[in-house]
Order: sequence, then C-alpha cells, then structure tokens
Amino acid sequence: MSFGHRCSRELCRITSIVWVICLTVAVLLAQGTKPSQTVVIRAGKLFDPVSGRMLDRPIIVITGNKIQSVSSGNAAPVSGATVVDLGDATLLPGFIDVHTHLTSNAGGGGYEGLGISSPRAALIGAKNARLTLLAGFTTVRNVGAEGYADVALRDAINDGDVIGPRMQVSGPPLGITGGHCDNSLLPFEFHYSAEGVADGSEAVMHRVREVIKYGADVVKFCASGGVFSKGDNPLLEQYSPEEMRVLIAEAHRLGRKVATHAHSAISIKDAVRAGVDSIEHGIFLDDEGIELMKQHNTFLVPTSYPLFWFEEHESQMHLPPWVIEKAAIIIPAAKKNMAKAFKSGVRVALGTDAGVYPHGLNGGEFWSMVELGMTPTQALQSGTVNAAELMGWSDRIGAVRPGMLADMVAVKGDPLTDVRLLQHVQFVMKDGVVYKNEISGQPSAAQLQ
Repeated sequence: MSFGHRCSRELCRITSIVWVICLTVAVLLAQGTKPSQTVVIRAGKLFDPVSGRMLDRPIIVITGNKIQSVSSGNAAPVSGATVVDLGDATLLPGFIDVHTHLTSNAGGGGYEGLGISSPRAALIGAKNARLTLLAGFTTVRNVGAEGYADVALRDAINDGDVIGPRMQVSGPPLGITGGHCDNSLLPFEFHYSAEGVADGSEAVMHRVREVIKYGADVVKFCASGGVFSKGDNPLLEQYSPEEMRVLIAEAHRLGRKVATHAHSAISIKDAVRAGVDSIEHGIFLDDEGIELMKQHNTFLVPTSYPLFWFEEHESQMHLPPWVIEKAAIIIPAAKKNMAKAFKSGVRVALGTDAGVYPHGLNGGEFWSMVELGMTPTQALQSGTVNAAELMGWSDRIGAVRPGMLADMVAVKGDPLTDVRLLQHVQFVMKDGVVYKNEISGQPSAAQLQ
C-alpha cells in the first residue's frame, strides 16, 4: 500500500474521531449540562418549606444533578465551578403538581375529544410538558390518560427526548360502566367502553394489575360522577365500598399509591375508609369527611384554581351544556368546602387539574389556595414538601437540601408577601440543568433546544 493511501486512511480515521467528539459535545450542550459539572447558585433568599422560613444570602453547590451543600453568607469559592448569580431573587424548591392532564388541552372535552388518537395525545403532552416545566413545576403526577399516552411521555422525558417535568403517571383511570372515567358520548351501536372500565371486585382487581403492567406509577379511579362527563351526577357515588376496598388493597399490595376523583360526600368518606392515599377535588366534602381524612392522614388535592379560572373564562370556552350546568353547582360548593377543609387542618398537596384549563398557568393554584384561606407559607408547603410526601419522593424532591435533586425555581421579590409572583417564575432548574433564566442572562437548555 502506498504512503498516500495510508495517509488517506489515517485522515479518514482522525476525521471520524473528530466527528464523534463534535457530536458528543453537541449532545451535551443540547442537554444543557456536562458530566459531573459543578454549579454554584447565589440568590437573595431561599425558602425552606420544612421550617417555613427564609434563609438569607443562600449559596447552593450542585454537582451533576444533586445538591452538595447549602450555606449562607460568604462561603469560599468552589474551584472550576460555574456561578449562577440570581442577585436579590428568592430561590425556592422546584414546584410539584400532583394532579395534571398533560396529554389533553383545555377545550378538548366533549365530542371534540373523540378525534384525538393516543399518539396525538402523547405529542400534545410533549408541548404541555415543556410549558409546565417552564412555569416552575419540575415534578408532576399525571392522573388519567387514554392509550397510556402519559407513560410514553414520561419515558420520553426520562430518556431526554423531550423537555418536561419528572413524572408519575396513572395511565387510564379506572371507573364503572357509564361513569366519569368511561366515555358516554357514543351511542349503543359502537359498543364502546373506556380502557379503565371495570365492574365488580374481580374485574377491578384485574384492571389494577393491567394498568401497573403497562407502566402506571400510581392508580387513579373515579369514586363519583364528575363535571365533564355526560350523563352522570357528581353528587352520587359510583364504585361501591367493596370495589374500592379491593382496588386500593391490590394497588397497595403491588406498591402503588391510589388517587381518587371524588366529588360526592359519600364517595369521599367511603374512599377514605377504604385507605385511599388522596382525595382529588373533594367538592362536596362535609364535616364528617374532614374528620375522617384527618384520622386517616389522607391528603386532599383541592384543584382550586379552575374554580376561579372557569368563572372568568367560561363564556369563551364553548363548553357542552352538561358541563355548564354542573359547574354552576360545584363551583360555589367547592369554594366553601375547601376553605373549611383548609381551616380545619386537613393535609393538602397541590394539584391544579391543568388540562381543563391551559397548561403553564399552574402557579395560579398557590394564589387560589391563599384566596380560600391558606397562608402563602402553607400554600408553598403544599406544592413542595407535602406533594413530595404524597408521591413517596420526600428523599429526593420538595426541598433544597444536601443530597436532594437539584430542582429549583426563582422569582424576583418575596412570594410570602405577594403569592402572585409564583405565577411568573424567572428561573427554572431541574436535575441541575437550567431550563429558564431571565435573571442573570445566561443561556438555558430550553433555549439550546
């Protein structure tokens, strides 16, 4: 072989190596981080939800995706670290929303929803996941998605294919034939039932096992009628107490927590007695139900912001008549009963029901809970440490402490005096990666992608 041929082969080999190196660097830049990169964040204040207090002049050292140390004042500089200076901004743990519907859009209910396939829903979810993360919600629980579209979305986020919050998902919610978690829009000749429909204890047990088989982190079921479903009544119970007991026991046996959509007073009480982990909505929660929830340490996920949002935007939404009729009943009842539950000391985890109103507005839930009687500190705790506890992830999210995942947000100003600031965060970090930074002007992963 000639010298020229050897040079050509060597040049090709070197060129290939260079391309591999360039591609690796490009991928790392697109992901917004470097292996074992050390980042130091400085801010004016840090909210600690565990103590409910503010820490002055915090300095947070992050290596990779975990917090290494939290101090205040003038700590010694870290050699080779990237410094993110947020000035006088207030730093907080990444927010947690335990009741989202990322794979659906507001206004997509009723007959319009029949035209959306599961693959299309997953792609809708990719868009909404990005909006949710940039709103400051670094972790969510998605409770209800046909076709396991939320499982696909969770996995795509975990694999780095799309930007979004860390997720726990339920897949299709379980419910009775003709109930809130079924679909009653099609006539008899279609013989259609939603994927999560199960009647009777044996069928319910099978369905729990099935959703877990296909990727559910949490089991969601409908204990009562709802607002957006046609032909049912939110004042009535759907699953029987025995079906609830079997469902919850089987889910717990397989290591999954259970969330239930429950509006009616009787369905709330029967679900709590059966051992459910969280009551979602709880519209007609009464005094007896409140006491039961306190005795069983059951979480309430109030989803209160839609109550206010609907009142302001209902005329623009072109909702089906049955939704308008039910909303007129549940909104005043929900406001009254949520205020009573907050005052009584029921444990609360923040959930927004985003998807029945536009995604990205999740921060409004902090404001609405304060409107109904919470203090700003309590509202923030519901969306951080309380929500982390409900999800079983208190060891990794919900607070800015050494050893925890580097999930943080920041706002300009003091959210304990103006809770509306939480509706417009200026800085978002998840897993040590900055996805939004409107304070220091440094580039973010969201901008790179």
